[in-house]
Amino acid sequence: MRPENDTHTEGILPGTKPVTERLKLDPSQVDSVLIRKGKTGHDINIITELCKKNKIRFMFVQNEVLDKLFSGNHQGVIGKIFNAGFLDEDTVLEQGLTAHLPLILVLDQIQDPGNAGTLARTLYGIGGGGIIVPKHNASFLGAAAAKASAGALSKLPVAKATNISRTLERAKDLGYFVYGAYMGDNAEDLYTAKLHTPAVLVLGNEDKGIRPNVGKRIDVSLTIPMQNDFDSLNVAQAGAMILSQFIARSRS
Repeated sequence: MRPENDTHTEGILPGTKPVTERLKLDPSQVDSVLIRKGKTGHDINIITELCKKNKIRFMFVQNEVLDKLFSGNHQGVIGKIFNAGFLDEDTVLEQGLTAHLPLILVLDQIQDPGNAGTLARTLYGIGGGGIIVPKHNASFLGAAAAKASAGALSKLPVAKATNISRTLERAKDLGYFVYGAYMGDNAEDLYTAKLHTPAVLVLGNEDKGIRPNVGKRIDVSLTIPMQNDFDSLNVAQAGAMILSQFIARSRS
């Protein structure tokens, strides 16, 4: 049902039957499901029940939203697919402890798939342990993110978390130290702060930063000192700079 070589629809699975089959056979690959508003029936009931069973987000949207994602016959149903498949957060945290660099990235509502993909590329390149994103209000890890990651997203362990704050508490129970790029009076200079592993690094939304409730779980806030009256970095750039310091300290 997807036009050959249509890169704009990579990661998009249209049609009632294909989405149902993917939910039955490999729900770990399903990021979310979009259903046309007003569409009902036995097939839709099956899809929504499978989503509930597997804790997958589903939304009823206007037909125009579906048309923008797929120009062909989507039958009022589209699944957003992460081909590598999501793991549960405990698995990612546990595997991260044995990574070359035992560091997990938590992306707290980062919206730009290019940023998410670039961060994945950097993390994979330095031997990091994996990525955790929230189930709601996170960037879709589809074609744009995959392209920016240069294949890293297909190799890194990735999980979706229902509650990021609870995930950070779980990480601490496993021995992780939680850092965050989080501005505040108590933020420490990245270049002089003590960096320990295993670590979780939390990076926040491009505009709003880390949510306050998530920020409460951070052990150390890190700030990058800026010069020349310039105080703003893209989240992917900032993340790469912080990650580079972790790898440098691990070798010293």
